Amino acid sequence: MKDHCNEAINRALELVRELMILADEGDISREDVGCGVLFGTVRDCAYKIRNLAESEIAEHKKRGKWQQGD
Repeated sequence: MKDHCNEAINRALELVRELMILADEGDISREDVGCGVLFGTVRDCAYKIRNLAESEIAEHKKRGKWQQGD
């Protein structure tokens, strides 16, 4: 049985992928500088969330709380 925390971390990584796609699509269709700032911020937040999630995965692996299938 998967740990609920691990499931939430995986879900966060799924959301990161969605945010990156959104940022790319937004950049392609942006009409002004404000849109560029918005989608740049979305991309920046996605990278930060991804880095935090990957750090947590590493910590969970060290403690034996992360299974390969997670």
